[in-house]
Amino acid sequence: MHKKYLSIYDDLVNKIHANVFPVNTLLPSENELTSSYQTSRETIRKALNLLSQNGYIQKIRGKGSVVLDVHKFSFPVSGIVSYKELANQLNLSTKTIVQDLGYVKNDHEVVQEIANTDERVWKVIRIREISGERIILDKDYFNEKYIPILSKEICEDSIYQYIEDELGLTIGFAQKEITVEEPTEEDRERLDLEGYANIVVIRSHVYLDDTSLFQYTESRHRPDKFRFVDFARRVNT
Repeated sequence: MHKKYLSIYDDLVNKIHANVFPVNTLLPSENELTSSYQTSRETIRKALNLLSQNGYIQKIRGKGSVVLDVHKFSFPVSGIVSYKELANQLNLSTKTIVQDLGYVKNDHEVVQEIANTDERVWKVIRIREISGERIILDKDYFNEKYIPILSKEICEDSIYQYIEDELGLTIGFAQKEITVEEPTEEDRERLDLEGYANIVVIRSHVYLDDTSLFQYTESRHRPDKFRFVDFARRVNT
């Protein structure tokens, strides 16, 4: 027997695809859906939970269920791709805003991770604006031993392109951790969060091909614009 909440889910998906409920608008309230589908609130909640799990809506506290763009930008988790490369691949209308560029203090916890006590570490904070909305906050740290010079112009363009083309270094691999967290005060101040209660954080340790750890980065994303994708192959043992 086809469960009723699945029928409601299918109908709402069809209406989202047909633009009956356009992207960035609110679905009708639970009460309104309960009335229009002649069913219980519990059944409606099951349908809404399934919509949320499959990326069709985002539940926002105090607002309701916002329709998401099902054609999200695919963000490759396993690869090492610069933001500029990704923007070009996806043909995005973007702008990079350099908020901070300088050295961190020697007692900063990142220094202990990517540098010796006598080495300095660059800090670069950049906001990524897509179609007029500030949706990514990138916080990058580079060991000065490998990256001796950084300028605002380089940071506005592509640091990775500068590292590879100008410095002649080869970026090898990265270890990444992905978490979903509550936004910090800095996130709320620097990003257009539009009421979103969570933020996707990708923390990466990036190494040169000789295994030298030269970068730590924390990339903080508003959750509605990106689909985080990976490719995995099973290894036979």
